Amino acid sequence: MSTFSTIYPQLPIAELVQRSLTTTDAQLAPILRRGHATSLEDVAALLSPAAALQLPALAERSGELAQRRFGRAIRLFAPLYLSNECVNVCTYCGFSRTNQIPRITISVEHAARGTSLLRARGIGSLLIVAGEHPKFVSNGYVEEVIRAVLPIMPDVSIEIGPLETPAYVPMVAAGCAGLVVYQETYHEPTYRAAHTAGPKKRYRWRMDAAERGLAAGFRRLGIGALYGLHDFRFEALSLAAHADHLRRTCPEVQLAISVPRLRPAAGEFQPDPRHVPGDAEFLAIICALRLFLPEADIIVSTRESAALRDRMVSMGVTTMSAGASTEPGGYSDFEQEAWTPARPQPGEQFHIADERPPQAVAEMIRRRGYLPVWQGV
Repeated sequence: MSTFSTIYPQLPIAELVQRSLTTTDAQLAPILRRGHATSLEDVAALLSPAAALQLPALAERSGELAQRRFGRAIRLFAPLYLSNECVNVCTYCGFSRTNQIPRITISVEHAARGTSLLRARGIGSLLIVAGEHPKFVSNGYVEEVIRAVLPIMPDVSIEIGPLETPAYVPMVAAGCAGLVVYQETYHEPTYRAAHTAGPKKRYRWRMDAAERGLAAGFRRLGIGALYGLHDFRFEALSLAAHADHLRRTCPEVQLAISVPRLRPAAGEFQPDPRHVPGDAEFLAIICALRLFLPEADIIVSTRESAALRDRMVSMGVTTMSAGASTEPGGYSDFEQEAWTPARPQPGEQFHIADERPPQAVAEMIRRRGYLPVWQGV
């Protein structure tokens, strides 16, 4: 089967965006009655202004579908940042090579200690994150970290710079279960304007990273787009198309979809308000993806506010991060007996919005009639 980067240019994404803008209630009604989306045309309708005005009905359908597939479980995880060193220049990222931030790479021992602190707070699933720097994937460092943290944390995934399949194989052999690669933006002109230097300029090569990870043996594949770089309907439709391709290519793999809205970052970056979906539109994106991808894990991070994340629990989301830090070594505060609310850290990728500790997030999930799941799957 052809890779997604060869199929994607043939898809009528821009046409579907325009169709979305003119969707009527009458066109939306059959999809809501059916309770699921069967095509990208349906997804476009669910991303329409008309759909955002019918958010309660859309949320009800999405929540029902998620319950049928996943029960009332909401899995909790935390990211562990290994390094903010990066060779890329990306206009929106706090780790961008040109930003004047303290550059940190933690030791394997420090990574294991941070993992132990997270485990003590209840977290059972870890996402290892690092800036894109070749020295961290060419010397066995990531594999060593994976081996060091797995006895502590039962479930580990990675989000690092894209690699060729042979370079992923040792990470799978070390016990890593999942690979996450955001495309950032599927709009190629915007992608090229946002990535001005470094290996990340390779737009199509990045797009096929998940398929290279599949060939390496990862059991989970995660993809996503950043909302705030280009038209959010274009990004959501492109993400839906990418996910649809992956579920057809590798039906045996657990597919995960992330829906991050961009936040301010070092280098004075501010998301373009024209491209950032409002709360109702953002929730409609989550519901549209759930109705089209009933079997996919949908992940929401601490980029979003506590109040909004509370609402998402019953709307089709299945995984949430909790108690997150986006700075390498940022969990040192956990060594204090009392929880200290997160604060801006000089070496962080971005500052989180939901600063609650993991147990507070878990309690919120219980109050809403759902079950927080600490153990990885």
